[in-house]
Amino acid sequence: MSETQLRVRVHELTEVGQGGQAGCVRILDLRAEEGSDLPPFEAGAHIDIVAREGLVRQYSLLNAPSECHRYVVAIALDATSRGGSKHFHDWVEPDDVLTISAPRCHFHLNEDSPYTVLIAGGIGVTPVWSMAQRLLALGKPFEFHYGARARSQAALLTEIEATLGAAGVRFEARFEDNGGARLNLTDIFEAAPEGAHFYACGPSGMLDAYIAAGEARGVDYVHYERFSGVEEAATEGGFEVELARTGGCYEVPSGLTILEALKAHGINVPHSCAEGICGACECGVLSGIPDHRDSVLTDAEKAANTTMMVCCSGSRSPKLVLDL
Repeated sequence: MSETQLRVRVHELTEVGQGGQAGCVRILDLRAEEGSDLPPFEAGAHIDIVAREGLVRQYSLLNAPSECHRYVVAIALDATSRGGSKHFHDWVEPDDVLTISAPRCHFHLNEDSPYTVLIAGGIGVTPVWSMAQRLLALGKPFEFHYGARARSQAALLTEIEATLGAAGVRFEARFEDNGGARLNLTDIFEAAPEGAHFYACGPSGMLDAYIAAGEARGVDYVHYERFSGVEEAATEGGFEVELARTGGCYEVPSGLTILEALKAHGINVPHSCAEGICGACECGVLSGIPDHRDSVLTDAEKAANTTMMVCCSGSRSPKLVLDL
């Protein structure tokens, strides 16, 4: 959880799908407790939401960035959840007060792109729909592709179809139930004009196929956001971490991440997911070579070695000096 915390009230709650069943989606309209505007955000941003003590989850904002009076998130019930989505489905009701973080974004929309292709899989539609609304407001050309297991589980589908249909934006929806075909990612890439930027969010399998299909376009044009980390956290240890601003040099032993080792010495780095997907624990690197294990930084950012996520990344050098 980031250091900035906000209190919001559940202004409205709606459900898509069969309540209590896996795949059911709860959409929460969150407003500031005192009724004021909330901090601004950009398309692709997410917030942390406290489910209960010690349990924080990240959810993308799905509404238009122009709507500073509210944050809207969609939470799919995951049968394998460790308590996050189940808590929000079982216990949260309208008028409840929740603690959240200010928005942050590592899934940036290039608003100057001559053409944009948006691709969503399942509940990954949330940040992508926020991007679509921003592009509509800017009058920028784009197309939207949405894949889900079933039409009944496709959150926001009615709103998206109506809005994009009225605006004349190309929209494709594919559903896998009853033998339906998945999105053809190769065809989507091949049909898009040169210079287009692509954005995708969804399950890991879809994103792996998306990255492979878009390889020829180059990493500067193919953007994505994952729900979970793809690499195991670095717990090999055997190096030191020096804190440049607060002072102190600490050993990171085998079995612990940098974050865990620092916490053991009473040093709390803001963090949330502990999987390298939310960016809350990002720290500047002044010296040394990180062993990057996150799914936030781009390949170019990792190669620069000027920043890292201490919740999951380690060190390839005997010592790291962090801007902490």
